[in-house]
Amino acid sequence: MKRSLLGLFSIILPLGLLFVGTNRANARDDDDGRGREHHDMKRVGTNDLQARSSYQPTVHRYSNNRWILFVGHHALGTNPVTGQQLPSFNRITGKNEPNGTSILDVSDPRRPKFLVHIPVGTPVTPPATPTNGGAQFVRVCDGSTLPIRDNKVYMLRGFANSAHEVWDVTDPSKPLPVRTVSGNNPVIANLTGTHKNWWECDTGIAYIVGRRSADTAAGWRPGNHIMIFNLADPANPVFIRDWALDGQQPGSVIPFPFNQQAPPAVPSIHGPISTGPAGGPISLTGATGNRVYFAYGTESNGAMQIVDRSLLLSTPANDFTTAEVGRWVMSPNWGGHTSFPIGKISIPDWEPNEADKVRDFVVVVSEETNHECTEGRHLTFMVDATTEARPHPTANFQVPESEGNFCSKGGRFGPHATNEEFGPPFYQKIVFVSYFNAGVRAVDVRDPNNPQEVAFFIPKATSNTDFRCKDNNIAATCKIVIQTNNVATDDRGYVYIVDRANTGLHVLRLTGDAAKIAGFRDDD
Repeated sequence: MKRSLLGLFSIILPLGLLFVGTNRANARDDDDGRGREHHDMKRVGTNDLQARSSYQPTVHRYSNNRWILFVGHHALGTNPVTGQQLPSFNRITGKNEPNGTSILDVSDPRRPKFLVHIPVGTPVTPPATPTNGGAQFVRVCDGSTLPIRDNKVYMLRGFANSAHEVWDVTDPSKPLPVRTVSGNNPVIANLTGTHKNWWECDTGIAYIVGRRSADTAAGWRPGNHIMIFNLADPANPVFIRDWALDGQQPGSVIPFPFNQQAPPAVPSIHGPISTGPAGGPISLTGATGNRVYFAYGTESNGAMQIVDRSLLLSTPANDFTTAEVGRWVMSPNWGGHTSFPIGKISIPDWEPNEADKVRDFVVVVSEETNHECTEGRHLTFMVDATTEARPHPTANFQVPESEGNFCSKGGRFGPHATNEEFGPPFYQKIVFVSYFNAGVRAVDVRDPNNPQEVAFFIPKATSNTDFRCKDNNIAATCKIVIQTNNVATDDRGYVYIVDRANTGLHVLRLTGDAAKIAGFRDDD
């Protein structure tokens, strides 16, 4: 990859969108004869991730120019056809382990090296059955960037549905506990839910998603919300405040239009993305600083909320309105899974409109959650947030079902999330969207009002790939199918996708015309 594109502003942080363009290639025309369908994107390397169902990849550049990939896994499930526990064997330890976090060295992306798996729970010896575990969400920050200014590397992860914890991963092969469940001192515990966090590496502010066991008794309405912590010193977390869409907190009134549905309900948080303080490193990439973008609803009854970060951190803990700058309330059949700000972009065709040519955009994804198109089709939206009080979608993306007979292929067909990295080589040029059985899709967003798909890659199923069932695990409706779950990128230009159906990790890179958009030659 082109070394000149290694950017100081490429920040590996903890989102999908594409528009059907007239120059879309046909997936079936690009089958390489081995079952991988692709266009202008090719496989560089793979790893089976011990056949563990995977949610989130996060790649981090270490000071010695090592590239380490952290993968959060879902809780262990069972094979819907046989009823047997899915694979849980760790070849390194020789033990069955509940799912947790896998750490790999991807310095050579052609040969990802599995370093260690940190289970959630206690390893067990066969033939005993391991507990389910699960640590879907993972963020990583350098201590040298955090206000603590030490020489360590820290990992923030979920712990099943019960806690969030911090590990010292300075030596990624030998993780050490910092604030963990096993040490009886997690960042926060006694939860009944966890989900996708965000951690500002320059300030230490962490937006942690979950629900306390005591929330119902305290008057909170159903669903997760945000618990904001200062993790500037990861060993000494400081709670700042709760945050939710107004109407979810104790003593509130469900607002319009959420009070019009039956039963009335305020959408709960899926996940946040912060651009950090104004003038910070993310602002320098073209993003609007001093903002936090919250996605609510996941797959239905959704909203995207824009919040003033400084007001969020400074207003009273019982104030859930002052910090809000604006929101987009979605159609009830769509939800907010990811809200990725791609920032201020000059619209090429609007150059003559001098006063209006630079617009501010957020990519909002509604997650597909059903199998074989048994609910409405989900979309990825380009939302113009230039006037923050009244954000509005101007374009959307969807993969044509006819391109690959995706509805009958099995499993989920639709968007899940986008990559969430700021800075070179892809930011404000290409957004990557994980699309379950349609793999990963790459879109040119240089004209956000007319985004065009420029590349895609659909992995091949392997012997590890699990079944997905259309009808409540009825064996006759189960099919083995790829379920590309999340996507991440690094500033070398590599793309990392992981699979919900146990297929593992694929490391990819763009080729052809798509590579040129990012500033690469096809032979780089």
